[in-house]
Amino acid sequence: MWYAIMAEDAPNSLEKRLAARPEHLKRLQALQDAGRLLLAGPFPAIDSTDPGPAGFTGSLIVAEFANLAEASDWANNDPFVSAKVYQHVSIKPFRKTLPN
Repeated sequence: MWYAIMAEDAPNSLEKRLAARPEHLKRLQALQDAGRLLLAGPFPAIDSTDPGPAGFTGSLIVAEFANLAEASDWANNDPFVSAKVYQHVSIKPFRKTLPN
């Protein structure tokens, strides 16, 4: 089943985000390589694809896991969690409807 992982960044965490990004992307790439990643990306803090020093407010990842416990375990072991980039993470089942 698909799961939406929604994360909220801690205030002033851009430096931590940039430092942990390579390891974070490595985990996402592994999901993509396994055909289990629907989409992933950050929420810019301003209306721009490159917010510069304004940074980001969080992230959204939609990926396939066997169950909610597996999705939670994966999300809670993300480098952005251990680096304290994310201050809050929620995981919800997601039913993809469109596109087919």
